Amino acid sequence: MSTPAQTPQTPAKGQPKRAKRSTRESARTGGLIALAVLITLFAVFNLKTVKVSYVVGSGKAPLIIVVVISLLVGIVLAYFADRRPKKNR
Repeated sequence: MSTPAQTPQTPAKGQPKRAKRSTRESARTGGLIALAVLITLFAVFNLKTVKVSYVVGSGKAPLIIVVVISLLVGIVLAYFADRRPKKNR
């Protein structure tokens, strides 16, 4: 039993057709790749150890860790601030 040759344009039996990406999706993918590259470069160039002062003491940590923790705290605070009921705003 031989099967007919399939061309690249026709999907195999039982597989859905593959939709072309829209310009918006391509731009979004390109933007995410550019953002990932910038974040990676930011991390590589901020490896210097800095002194961090806490309420009850101090310590040393890489600058990128301090920046990332600050970013995460900001995201959490913004999330909870946005979840407040609108009548209290």
